[in-house]
Amino acid sequence: MEASPSISSPVSKLMLILCVCLFFGFSSSLSFLSPAIVNSTLEHRNHTAISNFRVLNRKYLSDCPFRNPFLNISVSKSSDLSDEEFVTVTVTGVLHPSRHDWVAMISPAHSDVSSCPFNGILYAQTGDLSNLPLLCHYPVKAQFMSNDPDYLSCKKKECKKRRNGKCKFTTCGGSIIFHVINIRTDIEFVFFAGGFATPCILSRTQSVNFANPKKPLYGHLSSVDSTGTSMRLTWVSGDKEPQQVEYGDDGKTQTSEVSTFTQENMCSSALPSPAKDFGWHDPGYIHTAVMTGLQPSSTVSYRYGSEAVDWSDKIQFRTPPAGGSDEMKFLAYGDMGKAPRDASTEHYIQPGSLSVVKAMSDEVNNGNVDSVFHIGDISYATGFLVEWDFFLHQITPVASRVSYMTAIGNHERDYVNSGSVYSTPDSGGECGIPYETYFPMPTPSKDGPWYSIEQASVHFTVISTEHDWWLNSEQYKWIQKDMASVDRSKTPWLIFAGHRPMYSSLDGFLSVDKFFVKSVEPLLLKNKVDLVLFGHVHNYERTCSVFRNKCMGIPTKDDNGIDTYDHSNYTAPVHAIIGMAGFSLDKFNKNNATWSLSRVAKFGYLRGHATKQEIQLEFVNADTRKVEDSFRIIRRKID
Repeated sequence: MEASPSISSPVSKLMLILCVCLFFGFSSSLSFLSPAIVNSTLEHRNHTAISNFRVLNRKYLSDCPFRNPFLNISVSKSSDLSDEEFVTVTVTGVLHPSRHDWVAMISPAHSDVSSCPFNGILYAQTGDLSNLPLLCHYPVKAQFMSNDPDYLSCKKKECKKRRNGKCKFTTCGGSIIFHVINIRTDIEFVFFAGGFATPCILSRTQSVNFANPKKPLYGHLSSVDSTGTSMRLTWVSGDKEPQQVEYGDDGKTQTSEVSTFTQENMCSSALPSPAKDFGWHDPGYIHTAVMTGLQPSSTVSYRYGSEAVDWSDKIQFRTPPAGGSDEMKFLAYGDMGKAPRDASTEHYIQPGSLSVVKAMSDEVNNGNVDSVFHIGDISYATGFLVEWDFFLHQITPVASRVSYMTAIGNHERDYVNSGSVYSTPDSGGECGIPYETYFPMPTPSKDGPWYSIEQASVHFTVISTEHDWWLNSEQYKWIQKDMASVDRSKTPWLIFAGHRPMYSSLDGFLSVDKFFVKSVEPLLLKNKVDLVLFGHVHNYERTCSVFRNKCMGIPTKDDNGIDTYDHSNYTAPVHAIIGMAGFSLDKFNKNNATWSLSRVAKFGYLRGHATKQEIQLEFVNADTRKVEDSFRIIRRKID
């Protein structure tokens, strides 16, 4: 796809970033900032991701100045869209096809599609500085008509005037395909000339409705405790009335609790946030219910909804093993996001996410997974709320079948003057509210998104790197108490997980916050944490047994040549960076730290198999399904 002309030079990007810095510098206090990131927004950009949207010039957008009586835009289905389908948008009657002609999918229908180029600064809040149409209402999707290879060459001609049996005047046309899911609100397709930089409206379709905007959708599971006998199901619907989850062979039911959030709940500043402004989309209603009376490590069928709004399909899921039992299999990763299933341009595309979900779905279908842990940077919606629906749709083949546990990341929580440790605007004004609504975890309190859970032989301590972790903070005291309480005869393995890493060989001081390391790392050593899982940096990296940047222990090779860490004589934790599940990968430099033993810049996920004797771990390449790195942690005796 060829983008329209726009501001693309490094200098222009730098100016835009500086504008954001100035807005936030004057509108907020730096009291929430870790000292490691004061005055570092420019550097931080490298770790918050770049998508394919860009800045427009300020102008008033209206209908194009010339009128074309032959022009028409149509959609293959004009009403009653299903919950998921591919629709074809066809443009005909074009006099002069241009590489700058494009179509936007807008929702709600008839939203304001005037030009608001200062919204480029709103994108820049989240680190996004690339090519996207900046209308006054965020377009869900956009495609250039040149995605149809016959458009620019005018191979699809129509005769509009004939004389003496011969065609004297022809026009051109083309078709492009959009992937559409049920986002509850009506949609329309708008045809623009002038590219993203100087758009004007050529034509627009009538609004297209969904057949059932109240349909219960995107159900996903999570554990509520360590027994394996209860599971929470959360789903989305356009209906505010309570619904039910019906489960088990005897048809037990539980009624949902219903919540939502509004535009007023979103954070903002002197510079409006995307969530508060042009990125807002009504989330509908979020339903959640807890299925009780289950058996651990068993298969259960369920459906959710009601007679009034319809039911989901019947789905089978697996309960996790109870804490203290022997064996569990899990997948873990960070920084996934979502990607379009068509040729559209969207805000924050994470190109590896589709292959990772497909590979993990195959593992789930083969019965190889008990639980999934997604440790931060979940959807990358960052204030463009409709993208949560697309993310939830994307993970459904996995999250509807096994426990899907999450940790909060900077792109869910951080915003100026919101109480986050880092006062960067990475959440786009969401401030953790959509995340905590869509993914209720067994946390101690609202906006206290840390928790622990035991499954089989593993105790998982899951923290928030975005909330206060300084010495004697609420979270710090909780971490101390939680890890000190672990019964290693019951759960011999202790895995510590969060979003921002303590170790990374990636250039840039914002990959690692030395103050976070100084505060929390001693707790890991004191409590003999076996494995530490972090994301944020978009690659895979494994360390030696490390503490304060020094290797305290080196793994040995077993009979199969696999690195084996023997924690019978514990020295320090092993760290694994697993932020390679979707976002554009960070390449490694040539200068490797002495504590770094394995580095892979490929899309994939971590696969774990834990018994009371050992944990086997493998980094799986999602594209090839090959194991790129493997290691074991063993203990010949129980501490």
